[in-house]
Amino acid sequence: MAHQPERNDARRGRNKRPHGHFSRRPEAVADDWIWGWHAVEAALSNPRRGPAELILATPERIKQIEARFGRLPTVQQADNQQIAQRLPQGSVHQGVAVRGAVLEDADLSDFTAAPGAILLMLDQVTDPQNVGAMLRSAAAFGAIGMVLQDRNAPRFTGALAKAAAGAVDRVPVARVVNLSRALDELTTAGWRPVGLAGEAERTLGEVLDGAPTVLVMGSEGEGLRRLVADHCDELAKIPMPGGFESLNVSAACAVALYEASRPR
Repeated sequence: MAHQPERNDARRGRNKRPHGHFSRRPEAVADDWIWGWHAVEAALSNPRRGPAELILATPERIKQIEARFGRLPTVQQADNQQIAQRLPQGSVHQGVAVRGAVLEDADLSDFTAAPGAILLMLDQVTDPQNVGAMLRSAAAFGAIGMVLQDRNAPRFTGALAKAAAGAVDRVPVARVVNLSRALDELTTAGWRPVGLAGEAERTLGEVLDGAPTVLVMGSEGEGLRRLVADHCDELAKIPMPGGFESLNVSAACAVALYEASRPR
């Protein structure tokens, strides 16, 4: 299946390669690509990322890259089909993709417990689209960072970075081995953990008090694990006067972050 595009090109007489362009021979699809203009622009702007190994871009995107970043030695001109061959099927790459720009993780000590600060923690939220959307909401509502468990979280490449629309590179993310221990460490540093749970008695608006807060979101279906919930200072719910039982986790996250961003 990986060689089908090459056979199609040959039939259409497009197997000749212009001088200076990379080979059209399809390579195995890698999982370390980031695509889409906003995601790539943010990645190239982020000093916490290492240098890119390869940037594929259409002529129009190359002009935008050079206007924004100057001439980069790893940029290679490609057409839309050539870029698509390197990416998972159906990727909306918008004429640009970058490979190998590794993002450094943040550390818990990087997050300062200032009054009104909000930190987002995800407990086993594994869907890349949801995590990407939650990063986007975190950036929109001013959260200073995100905490994930390293073995139960997706990599920050590909579809996740596209869904985040650049927020992957705007919201520092710490990956930890154990969320309960991380909550203990954050509590010692002055943070107040508040877990979101539909069975809670008080609403989020009633619980928030302007202190530096860790909003802890559980996975869809399972919610917060018991040990993680036990390490929260309090549990809170999002009021739903319409009577619907629950929201998608990324929608609930956006509502919670909006409520937390309001002045107290």
